[in-house]
Amino acid sequence: MSTTPTGFITVPKGLAKVVVTDTELGDVRGDEGFFHYRQYSAVELAEQVGFEQAWHLLERGHLPDDAELAAFTAEVGRLRVLPPGLADLLPAICATTTDSLQVLRTTLSAWGGIAGLRPLYDCDEDEKAAAALAAVAVTPTILAAAHRLHHGLEPVPADPTLGHAEDYLRMVTGRLPSARDARAVEQYLVATMDHGFNASTFTARVIASTGADLAACLVGAIGSFSGPKHGGAPSRALEALDEIGTLDRADGWVRDRIGSGDRIMGFGHAVYRTRDPRSEMLKQIARGWDDPLVDLAVGVEDAIERALAELKPGRELHANVEFYAGVVMKLAGLDPSMFTPTFCVARVVGWTSNVLEQSRDPKIIRPAARYVGPPPPQPVPTGTRAPQPA
Repeated sequence: MSTTPTGFITVPKGLAKVVVTDTELGDVRGDEGFFHYRQYSAVELAEQVGFEQAWHLLERGHLPDDAELAAFTAEVGRLRVLPPGLADLLPAICATTTDSLQVLRTTLSAWGGIAGLRPLYDCDEDEKAAAALAAVAVTPTILAAAHRLHHGLEPVPADPTLGHAEDYLRMVTGRLPSARDARAVEQYLVATMDHGFNASTFTARVIASTGADLAACLVGAIGSFSGPKHGGAPSRALEALDEIGTLDRADGWVRDRIGSGDRIMGFGHAVYRTRDPRSEMLKQIARGWDDPLVDLAVGVEDAIERALAELKPGRELHANVEFYAGVVMKLAGLDPSMFTPTFCVARVVGWTSNVLEQSRDPKIIRPAARYVGPPPPQPVPTGTRAPQPA
């Protein structure tokens, strides 16, 4: 990082390791292989608490006691039910695209209008918090309904008496999940709620800094999240396992990919220089199933890491959260088309928490860019004047 003659600060591409603000929500310590939500290890939370408890922690600042948890669970259960106007819009929106994240973007934008969301700039803390809670609650219902409509099935209405993760699986599959399946997905959701200033979270905060409404912040975050280099990797990692097929093909497969300059989806991370703690947790969850896919995934992980260590020496390239996320979600009954949307069900908690925090900062986020084109000013060519009015 250096200072230019004009006083601007030049930073690394991608803002790598650049601190842009303060946060009380948590951080990712890539050299340690550790991340937390408000001081609590996120992996330990995923192992020990439910989705609603972790959600309460991020958005309200503390782990709830029993009475707070009961009230919070009942409140978000009611909010999971689609408002009538929104439910009526979904079939028409789903008819325009088969991409569930595109449906979510459009539907949340419409929801903002139906709910009468005001700019964050004009809202008090209670109004902002209420909007955030409703947005997180309705997201899984929208995504589950979109999935079913895309497959010619009727949406399954939300059941406010069920937990968030359990009801999400039920709304997607049309059947009540087993306790094992529901808990596996819940642990995945808790472990992926937030993860520092990733691209989508930063996008949400940039929009929030303008004072725009909450729906605008989320629509922007989802747009960023939809990119294959961000939220779109879990299904691609599972596709790699399908391509490999058997363990004896893994070494040749990864060597072919690296030789072709292709990225190995599910391996490496922008922040971690150790093993991704989320991946390690999901590997253990996956081992709860006696399924050949788990054995293949574990064996392929070892084979790919050995090949990467040989072909890319000096680089720490380990399985990241996406590698085992696809395995766990498939075994829990989710279609690969729902892997990234399920990731979104979790991450919307982090987005809204970050939006609420950013909205308290009066400063708009406005960086600069270094101009590298031809030296100005260039003369405007003659004969290019705008037509004069008659």
